[in-house]
Amino acid sequence: MGSQTGEIVQASLKALLEDSSFLPELQNQDRNQAFASLAAILSTPNKVHKAFLRVTLDDGKVVRIPAFRVQHNNTLGPYKGGIRFHESVNEEEVMNLAALMTLKNALHDVPFGGGKGGIIVNPRNHSAKEINLICQKYVHYFSDILGPDKDIPAPDMGSGDREMDWMMAEYKSIRPGEAYLGSFTGKSVVNGGSLGRREATGKGVYFSFRYMVHDFLQEKQAFLRKSDNQFAQTLLHYTDKPLKLAVQGFGNVGSVAALEAYHCKMLQNKVVAVSDRNVMLYNSEGLNIPALIEFTSKNRGDLPTSEEQLAHCGVKADIHDRDQILTLDVDVLMLAALEDQIHKDNMEQIKARIIVEGANAPVTGEADRYLSDKGVIIIPDILANAGGVIVSYFEWLQGRETQFYTEEEVFKLLVGKMTGTMEMILPQYFGDPFTLRQNCFIHSVMKLSTVLYRQGKLY
Repeated sequence: MGSQTGEIVQASLKALLEDSSFLPELQNQDRNQAFASLAAILSTPNKVHKAFLRVTLDDGKVVRIPAFRVQHNNTLGPYKGGIRFHESVNEEEVMNLAALMTLKNALHDVPFGGGKGGIIVNPRNHSAKEINLICQKYVHYFSDILGPDKDIPAPDMGSGDREMDWMMAEYKSIRPGEAYLGSFTGKSVVNGGSLGRREATGKGVYFSFRYMVHDFLQEKQAFLRKSDNQFAQTLLHYTDKPLKLAVQGFGNVGSVAALEAYHCKMLQNKVVAVSDRNVMLYNSEGLNIPALIEFTSKNRGDLPTSEEQLAHCGVKADIHDRDQILTLDVDVLMLAALEDQIHKDNMEQIKARIIVEGANAPVTGEADRYLSDKGVIIIPDILANAGGVIVSYFEWLQGRETQFYTEEEVFKLLVGKMTGTMEMILPQYFGDPFTLRQNCFIHSVMKLSTVLYRQGKLY
């Protein structure tokens, strides 16, 4: 478990240990022993699986590609988590992401445990045929531990419905006659995937922000005005005001979140900046997000990088270095790229007062504490980017029932699920000294602790 996640889990356990109303059946030494058991269970994965995938490239060269599958905890249900295709993937990162999945599913009351996969590869450097073979080899090497009731992978960075289709097909061929539709989620609709799954994470990221700044703020203004909580004062500052947004990362998550903001009628949104691995685009009057999405769909996901390309797609913007997006003078910064983007070296230059984590762990622990102390609202990954796993759960259900929901039904269910979580968490956040991340972790640990205790796992 990563240092930030581990620290917050330990702090959550300490808070619950000292709360005599939580698991009152446990007293004195029994209570101390039970919480020591909880700390051990939550801080380590159940299993770490490794393999070197033997792949023959198009030129005949044979390579061995490192791959992982970490199964953190299955207390609440089968392991669940994406498979990341990226050259920087490592075992520690995958372990941390698997732990985060355990906590995320517990927070949103999704009946899955936490898992995560990783393949150390840059998919841009390989042909479709080579990626297909990598997918087949991954399933072949890990087939014994995967399955609809064991461990259910999904897309992550560098992978999508194409890779999930290939992996499900391989699983089906390895295990003929067995249920297979629920073995992978995030598949294409024609292969049993759910309508809306690709957009789910980005929609959830924007919804978590919109709910706080619109729905919750309107409904709870009187409550917020009575609170001396510094985060309540930050939120009240945005009552009925225009909002300038910047979105780091313009892939599946960031582009969808930006499009949601562009079309939102409930807030006075203006997406003034977006960035990707190459460039940042800025327009103080707001960017044409639909035109940028159309351009990226035709250019391997990349934003325009020249005046000529901007003119060609009809977008007015200034071109800047990609990293400048982090320190722009905006109200809201949505982080939908890689982890560790805001850290000790740039945290003092952050001007946004609301940060939304569309990516996993984009703010380091040190930066999180610094910004929170300054009254910056950080909507954490565990809360904001759960749309993918929530709709994956709906896809898994549809595969078991072989009955499929309309896109409208999927998004209605997603909003209902995330609304329930926000209604539970936000009043506590704006009424006590804990950060939003801490409140989310405390609830997740409480859910896991209660179930583990009821299952007799703490003795």
